[in-house]
Amino acid sequence: MKQSLFLIFTFFCILFSSTNVNAQQNDFLVKAGIKETIHSKILKEERTYFIHLPRNYKETKKYPVTYIIDGEVFLPTVANFHEFYSGGFIPEMILIGISNQKNRTRDLTTSKIKKKYGMPFKEKNGEAENFLKFISEELIPQIELKYSVTNYRTLIGHSYGGLFTIYTLINKPELFANYLAIDPSLDWDDQKLIKDFKKQMLNSKYKNKSLFITLSGQLHMQNPNITIENVMQDDSDFTIFARSNLKLKDILQSKINQHIAFNWKFYPNDLHGTVAYPSISDGMISMFRWFQMEKTDRFNSFDTPKEELLSIIKYREQKLLNHFGYKVAPYPEDLMNMSGYMYMDMNQPEKAKMFLELAIDFYPNSANVYDSMSDFYLRNENKKKALEFAQKAYEIEKSDYLKKKIKKLSK
Repeated sequence: MKQSLFLIFTFFCILFSSTNVNAQQNDFLVKAGIKETIHSKILKEERTYFIHLPRNYKETKKYPVTYIIDGEVFLPTVANFHEFYSGGFIPEMILIGISNQKNRTRDLTTSKIKKKYGMPFKEKNGEAENFLKFISEELIPQIELKYSVTNYRTLIGHSYGGLFTIYTLINKPELFANYLAIDPSLDWDDQKLIKDFKKQMLNSKYKNKSLFITLSGQLHMQNPNITIENVMQDDSDFTIFARSNLKLKDILQSKINQHIAFNWKFYPNDLHGTVAYPSISDGMISMFRWFQMEKTDRFNSFDTPKEELLSIIKYREQKLLNHFGYKVAPYPEDLMNMSGYMYMDMNQPEKAKMFLELAIDFYPNSANVYDSMSDFYLRNENKKKALEFAQKAYEIEKSDYLKKKIKKLSK
């Protein structure tokens, strides 16, 4: 349905941020994640997770999924980031926060140890293999059964969760496309995971995988003179956490790594407990940099030829197909629809028709796009075609508005 030209311009200006700042109409200013449970036969216990759907979630549309370790802590942060950046910077996604309040060390550590830093370590540990099996064979299938999702997934973990994230990449890389390891505990078991990773780096199973690792500024617990420049020269237990991180970074940035798209970032002003917040923002933007729209200046210009606009749209459509592995509409429905009305108002009917035809192609189950095409033909004094598309819209959505429109056009 028609939008004012002012609103169209506004939409173009805010598209990249896609910010939703209106609070939901409930007793909470912010509400992230609905609690759900699953009985795990693998872990032999009930497991809690939290699901956060996009604001305009539709069962007719399929969404990528992000799984977040320690979901009760980090899901609100990821959800907040998603609210601000989805649409222009990252795709709309379903967020799954996995609870790790119970048996966290058991589930997230990747090999069994009895001593840590020379001291006895009696906490149950080293069962990441079981936890990964739970995620891949029980949790993901349940999410796919209950919600409209694709198989394009992202995994986020902090500390032990970061260790588990990298463990998953090594042992079951096909499960996720993107891996965000925040200040990971790579010192675990004398850096065993790093050694395992180095042996497998040439394996082609890592092709098209994206890994983002971060390191907090807490390089030494007691010595402020230890910096990122000299930390590798220290051989004490106080710096092994940071040195492990830097060791894996060097391996991933070497010629050994021929497949993984790797990025790394250091946060000198953040501690282990605070680094998750900026890491989530930077990591997600980095891993989805390919998703950002291209040539927006040409897209926003009224003088851009129709053929060039179509070329930009088709390029983006193919780019998203290459990354996701399945067909995705290159632009939101509202943008395609509004562009059609904008060019109608600018007396450029060929461009208007092109955008509305593409909107129908990309969103064939939307009554709105057929109604918009009906308006296009009405503007061009073709009542027969206007009636035809209004009827198609009514077949999808039996609204009073469309019923009245059809009745009026039928006269």
